Formats: sequence, structure tokens, C-alpha cells
Amino acid sequence: MKKVCFIASTGGHFEQLMMLKPLMDKYDSFIVTEKTKYCAVKNKSRVHYLKQVNRDEKTFIFKMIYNFLVSINIFLKEKPDFVISTGALATIPICLVAKLFRKKVIFIESFAKINSPTLTGRFVYKFADQFYVQWEEMLKFYPKAIYKGGIY
Repeated sequence: MKKVCFIASTGGHFEQLMMLKPLMDKYDSFIVTEKTKYCAVKNKSRVHYLKQVNRDEKTFIFKMIYNFLVSINIFLKEKPDFVISTGALATIPICLVAKLFRKKVIFIESFAKINSPTLTGRFVYKFADQFYVQWEEMLKFYPKAIYKGGIY
């Protein structure tokens, strides 16, 4: 059975990721998200945490390096075949690690983005094996993306 890493930052990105729960239940899977004060996941045995990242913080680059190293550890421990991400910034390191290990990266651009791409989406689009948009209008920014409607 294929193993799948589901990853998203907190908030709306995580909520979108949880719309994929039927897929999580279908495959051997685990979740990666940012560590915050509130608990978004009930079954903590299959959850790994990264530092919460904000590109406007002075410690941004250090947190990204830390998350990259943690992502390598997660990958070596879990050995996923696929990474499915709904963004945002904290998910970039594990997507890069997946490509280093020659694994498949599937990215789903945010439902909230109708008229402009996200920074994470623009970056991951360059190397994602599959890239999904939830609004047909987004195909002008991501011409090779797959449009199947929203995940809600």
C-alpha cells in the first residue's frame, strides 16, 4: 500500500487539507502541520509538527532551515510515496525533500485564491508532479494545472 504525507500550514490551509479525509482513511497516511497553541488533530499518533513560519518575521530563514531539517527526519522515518499539500509557506521544505527523494508532489492551490496565485503555489508549481487549482480562472496563472472544482 502506498504511503501518503498530507501537509498544510494552520488555519484555512489545514481546513482544506482535512477535506481530503476520505483519502487519508483510504491510504496509509500521516499529517504534517505547524505547531500552534491549539490542537487541530485528534489522533496525534500520526501527526508531525513544524515551526510556524511567517515571511515577515526576522527569524524566517532560520525557521525554514529548521523545518527543512525536520522534514528530512520525517521523510526518513515515514518514507512516504506521495506528498499532498494545500500550502502554505511551512510546506515548501517537505515538498523539496520529497523531490530530493524522487517522490511525487501533489499541490492544491488555495480555495481562497481566485484572481492571483499564492507565493507557495508559484514556487511549488515549478516542480509539482500534479498541481490542482480550485477555480478555473487560476488556469491563466498555472496553464498546466488541473481544474476539477473546489474540494469543499
